Amino acid sequence: MRIFDPHIHMTSRTTDDYERMAAAGVRAVVEPAFWLGQPRTSAASFTDYFDSLIGWEPFRAGQFGVRHFATIALNPKEANDPRCRPVLDLLPRYLDKDAVVAVGEIGYDSMTPEEDEAFAAQLALAVAYDLPALVHTPHRDKARGCERTLAVVAESGIDAGRVVVDHLNEVTVKLVRDSGCWLGFSIYPDTKMTPQRMVELLREYGTDRMLVNSAADWGRSDPLLTRATGEAMLAAGFSDDDVDRVLWRNPVEFYGQSGRLDLSDLEDPAAVDPQTGNSILRGGS
Repeated sequence: MRIFDPHIHMTSRTTDDYERMAAAGVRAVVEPAFWLGQPRTSAASFTDYFDSLIGWEPFRAGQFGVRHFATIALNPKEANDPRCRPVLDLLPRYLDKDAVVAVGEIGYDSMTPEEDEAFAAQLALAVAYDLPALVHTPHRDKARGCERTLAVVAESGIDAGRVVVDHLNEVTVKLVRDSGCWLGFSIYPDTKMTPQRMVELLREYGTDRMLVNSAADWGRSDPLLTRATGEAMLAAGFSDDDVDRVLWRNPVEFYGQSGRLDLSDLEDPAAVDPQTGNSILRGGS
């Protein structure tokens, strides 16, 4: 089983996670820029964070044969903080980078006027830089958030097929499906979506434009729930080809629209020596 996790926050994970993921079949990941758990106090801290997403983190992932890509944006939660708004002026510097395969996460947290403005501005950047967009939907009042999200996407002029609306559930799936956007589902231990619920949605709506991610971060989450979803699909009677489409070909197709998704020469995870990797990371010999 080959797996491409299209939404995972590896900055908050350990090298043990990379090792486990590689052993489970995860060969590539996309890490969206997002909130780090506490307020950032200036745009300069985003510069360091973005530099890490396109520099250090791909190198760290490579020690375990995992290809790492990023999406760059001012996230919805911090779009409300006036100290962070200058980040919008920094984004063009990063949207030109080869490892950046979309603008994201953008969208809504609390559905404020400030979020409206940042969302529209960053969709315009996605159009200008010919990049897909990764859209975060709010955790509260999700149905209304999805309706508002899709209205802003339609107003922006971006092709719906270049937008993935993430963190969906049974209430929002049909609304997004009918819009022409891609559908993102985050598989979590307690919240969002479970492998079994995901299987039922795939039975009802099929595998077209469906993206399954772990969205693993600093909270209670599991970077191997993509694998668990694939196993649940097989147990429910889906074919190996169905699993490969959902867990590999779909994210490759979506992010491949960036023209930057280089998956050539993926290193065999079994050939990577984690101890050697760690000595290199620390500058040892």
